[in-house]
Amino acid sequence: MTTAIIGAGNLGSALARHLVAGDELVVLAAAEEAHAKALADELGTNASAASVEDAIAGADVVVLAIWLDQAREVVPAQTRLLENKVVVDPSNPIGFDENGQMIRTLPEGQSSGSVVAGLLPAGAHYVKAFGSLGADQLATGANQEPRIVLFYATDDDTAGETAQRLISAAGFVPLKVGGVSDAGRIEGPDGDLQGRILDLDQALAEVATEGAKA
Repeated sequence: MTTAIIGAGNLGSALARHLVAGDELVVLAAAEEAHAKALADELGTNASAASVEDAIAGADVVVLAIWLDQAREVVPAQTRLLENKVVVDPSNPIGFDENGQMIRTLPEGQSSGSVVAGLLPAGAHYVKAFGSLGADQLATGANQEPRIVLFYATDDDTAGETAQRLISAAGFVPLKVGGVSDAGRIEGPDGDLQGRILDLDQALAEVATEGAKA
Protein backbone atom coordinates (compact mmCIF):
# COMPACT_ATOMS: atom_id res chain seq x y z
CA MET A 1 0.00 0.00 0.00
CA THR A 2 1.27 3.45 -0.92
CA THR A 3 0.23 6.54 1.01
CA ALA A 4 0.37 9.98 -0.59
CA ILE A 5 0.88 12.77 1.92
CA ILE A 6 -0.25 16.09 0.49
CA GLY A 7 1.57 18.75 2.47
CA ALA A 8 5.09 18.66 3.90
CA GLY A 9 4.63 21.00 6.84
CA ASN A 10 4.97 20.03 10.48
CA LEU A 11 2.16 17.47 10.50
CA GLY A 12 2.88 15.97 7.08
CA SER A 13 6.60 15.69 7.82
CA ALA A 14 6.02 14.04 11.21
CA LEU A 15 3.57 11.56 9.74
CA ALA A 16 5.90 10.73 6.85
CA ARG A 17 8.77 10.02 9.27
CA HIS A 18 6.61 7.73 11.40
CA LEU A 19 5.17 5.80 8.47
CA VAL A 20 8.55 5.26 6.85
CA ALA A 21 9.88 4.07 10.21
CA GLY A 22 6.92 1.67 10.27
CA ASP A 23 7.96 0.31 6.84
CA GLU A 24 5.15 1.99 4.89
CA LEU A 25 5.66 3.46 1.41
CA VAL A 26 4.96 7.19 1.17
CA VAL A 27 4.85 9.71 -1.66
CA LEU A 28 5.22 13.34 -0.63
CA ALA A 29 3.69 16.27 -2.47
CA ALA A 30 3.60 19.93 -1.56
CA ALA A 31 3.14 23.38 -3.09
CA GLU A 32 6.89 23.77 -2.58
CA GLU A 33 7.98 20.69 -4.54
CA ALA A 34 11.62 21.15 -3.51
CA HIS A 35 10.57 20.84 0.14
CA ALA A 36 8.81 17.52 -0.55
CA LYS A 37 11.79 16.21 -2.49
CA ALA A 38 14.27 17.17 0.23
CA LEU A 39 12.20 15.36 2.85
CA ALA A 40 11.82 12.28 0.63
CA ASP A 41 15.57 12.18 0.02
CA GLU A 42 16.17 12.39 3.78
CA LEU A 43 13.75 9.55 4.55
CA GLY A 44 15.29 7.04 2.15
CA THR A 45 14.03 4.38 -0.21
CA ASN A 46 10.50 4.08 1.26
CA ALA A 47 9.80 7.72 0.42
CA SER A 48 9.56 9.57 -2.87
CA ALA A 49 8.26 12.94 -4.08
CA ALA A 50 5.85 13.82 -6.87
CA SER A 51 3.42 16.50 -8.00
CA VAL A 52 0.09 16.58 -6.20
CA GLU A 53 -1.65 15.02 -9.19
CA ASP A 54 0.90 12.24 -9.66
CA ALA A 55 1.05 11.50 -5.94
CA ILE A 56 -2.72 11.06 -5.72
CA ALA A 57 -2.93 9.07 -8.94
CA GLY A 58 -0.31 6.56 -7.83
CA ALA A 59 -1.44 6.09 -4.23
CA ASP A 60 -3.94 3.85 -2.49
CA VAL A 61 -4.38 6.32 0.39
CA VAL A 62 -4.29 10.12 0.33
CA VAL A 63 -3.59 12.10 3.50
CA LEU A 64 -4.61 15.76 3.25
CA ALA A 65 -1.99 17.19 5.62
CA ILE A 66 -2.98 20.75 4.74
CA TRP A 67 -5.09 23.54 6.20
CA LEU A 68 -8.86 23.35 5.75
CA ASP A 69 -8.87 26.30 3.35
CA GLN A 70 -6.26 24.54 1.23
CA ALA A 71 -8.31 21.33 1.25
CA ARG A 72 -11.26 23.33 -0.07
CA GLU A 73 -9.13 24.16 -3.10
CA VAL A 74 -7.23 20.88 -3.59
CA VAL A 75 -10.11 18.41 -3.24
CA PRO A 76 -12.46 19.85 -5.90
CA ALA A 77 -9.50 20.17 -8.30
CA GLN A 78 -8.62 16.46 -7.83
CA THR A 79 -12.13 14.95 -7.72
CA ARG A 80 -11.53 12.49 -10.55
CA LEU A 81 -8.28 11.18 -9.07
CA LEU A 82 -9.76 10.82 -5.58
CA GLU A 83 -12.49 8.45 -6.75
CA ASN A 84 -12.14 5.08 -4.96
CA LYS A 85 -9.20 6.31 -2.84
CA VAL A 86 -9.07 6.19 0.94
CA VAL A 87 -8.88 9.85 1.98
CA VAL A 88 -7.45 10.64 5.42
CA ASP A 89 -8.30 14.09 6.77
CA PRO A 90 -6.41 15.48 9.80
CA SER A 91 -7.74 19.05 9.37
CA ASN A 92 -9.01 21.24 12.18
CA PRO A 93 -11.28 24.30 11.86
CA ILE A 94 -8.70 26.63 13.34
CA GLY A 95 -6.99 29.83 12.32
CA PHE A 96 -5.31 32.78 14.02
CA ASP A 97 -6.51 36.34 14.48
CA GLU A 98 -4.41 39.49 14.10
CA ASN A 99 -3.12 39.03 17.66
CA GLY A 100 -1.99 35.48 16.99
CA GLN A 101 -4.78 33.98 19.06
CA MET A 102 -6.30 30.70 17.88
CA ILE A 103 -9.87 31.01 16.59
CA ARG A 104 -12.53 28.67 15.23
CA THR A 105 -12.99 29.17 11.50
CA LEU A 106 -16.31 27.34 11.15
CA PRO A 107 -19.65 27.96 12.88
CA GLU A 108 -20.07 26.34 16.28
CA GLY A 109 -21.02 22.69 15.91
CA GLN A 110 -19.74 22.31 12.33
CA SER A 111 -16.70 20.08 11.91
CA SER A 112 -14.03 20.39 9.26
CA GLY A 113 -14.59 16.65 8.75
CA SER A 114 -18.12 17.29 7.53
CA VAL A 115 -16.81 19.96 5.14
CA VAL A 116 -14.04 17.81 3.63
CA ALA A 117 -16.22 14.69 3.43
CA GLY A 118 -18.82 16.73 1.57
CA LEU A 119 -16.29 17.76 -1.07
CA LEU A 120 -15.24 14.22 -1.97
CA PRO A 121 -16.61 12.14 -4.84
CA ALA A 122 -19.17 9.50 -3.90
CA GLY A 123 -16.72 6.62 -4.39
CA ALA A 124 -14.04 7.95 -2.02
CA HIS A 125 -13.54 6.32 1.38
CA TYR A 126 -13.30 9.08 4.00
CA VAL A 127 -11.78 8.96 7.49
CA LYS A 128 -10.92 11.72 9.95
CA ALA A 129 -7.57 10.77 11.49
CA PHE A 130 -4.11 12.00 12.52
CA GLY A 131 -5.44 15.36 13.69
CA SER A 132 -6.42 14.49 17.25
CA LEU A 133 -2.93 15.46 18.44
CA GLY A 134 -1.05 18.62 17.56
CA ALA A 135 1.83 18.33 15.12
CA ASP A 136 4.41 18.58 17.91
CA GLN A 137 2.59 15.93 19.95
CA LEU A 138 2.40 13.71 16.89
CA ALA A 139 6.10 14.16 16.17
CA THR A 140 7.24 13.20 19.67
CA GLY A 141 4.54 10.73 20.74
CA ALA A 142 5.19 7.68 18.57
CA ASN A 143 6.19 4.30 20.00
CA GLN A 144 5.87 5.30 23.64
CA GLU A 145 5.09 2.81 26.39
CA PRO A 146 2.24 2.61 26.96
CA ARG A 147 1.30 3.56 23.41
CA ILE A 148 -0.59 6.84 22.94
CA VAL A 149 -4.02 6.68 21.30
CA LEU A 150 -4.83 8.40 18.02
CA PHE A 151 -8.56 8.71 17.49
CA TYR A 152 -10.34 8.35 14.17
CA ALA A 153 -13.90 8.81 12.90
CA THR A 154 -15.51 7.27 9.83
CA ASP A 155 -18.67 5.71 8.47
CA ASP A 156 -16.68 3.60 6.00
CA ASP A 157 -15.29 0.16 6.84
CA THR A 158 -12.52 0.31 4.23
CA ALA A 159 -11.38 3.70 5.48
CA GLY A 160 -11.54 2.49 9.08
CA GLU A 161 -9.36 -0.54 8.40
CA THR A 162 -6.84 1.66 6.61
CA ALA A 163 -6.76 4.16 9.47
CA GLN A 164 -6.10 1.35 11.93
CA ARG A 165 -3.21 0.08 9.85
CA LEU A 166 -1.57 3.48 9.37
CA ILE A 167 -2.05 4.61 12.97
CA SER A 168 -0.49 1.38 14.19
CA ALA A 169 2.38 1.63 11.69
CA ALA A 170 3.02 5.20 12.87
CA GLY A 171 3.55 3.97 16.44
CA PHE A 172 0.20 4.77 18.04
CA VAL A 173 -2.95 2.90 19.08
CA PRO A 174 -6.03 3.44 16.88
CA LEU A 175 -9.43 4.04 18.52
CA LYS A 176 -12.66 4.86 16.71
CA VAL A 177 -14.87 7.53 18.29
CA GLY A 178 -17.75 7.12 15.86
CA GLY A 179 -18.80 8.28 12.43
CA VAL A 180 -18.24 11.53 10.57
CA SER A 181 -20.92 13.15 12.74
CA ASP A 182 -18.54 12.62 15.69
CA ALA A 183 -15.49 14.14 13.98
CA GLY A 184 -15.82 17.36 15.96
CA ARG A 185 -14.85 15.49 19.12
CA ILE A 186 -11.31 15.01 17.79
CA GLU A 187 -10.89 18.45 16.21
CA GLY A 188 -9.55 21.67 17.67
CA PRO A 189 -10.08 24.13 19.09
CA ASP A 190 -12.85 22.70 21.27
CA GLY A 191 -13.20 18.95 20.70
CA ASP A 192 -13.30 17.08 24.02
CA LEU A 193 -10.79 14.47 22.79
CA GLN A 194 -8.48 16.81 20.86
CA GLY A 195 -4.91 17.19 22.09
CA ARG A 196 -5.33 14.57 24.81
CA ILE A 197 -2.35 12.32 25.61
CA LEU A 198 -4.11 9.10 26.62
CA ASP A 199 -3.27 5.40 26.71
CA LEU A 200 -5.89 2.92 25.53
CA ASP A 201 -7.56 2.34 28.90
CA GLN A 202 -7.82 6.07 29.55
CA ALA A 203 -9.12 6.75 26.03
CA LEU A 204 -11.76 4.02 26.23
CA ALA A 205 -13.00 5.50 29.51
CA GLU A 206 -13.18 9.00 28.02
CA VAL A 207 -15.05 7.85 24.91
CA ALA A 208 -17.52 5.88 27.01
CA THR A 209 -18.07 8.73 29.48
CA GLU A 210 -18.80 11.33 26.83
CA GLY A 211 -20.94 8.85 24.91
CA ALA A 212 -23.06 8.30 27.99
CA LYS A 213 -23.53 12.05 28.41
CA ALA A 214 -24.70 12.35 24.81
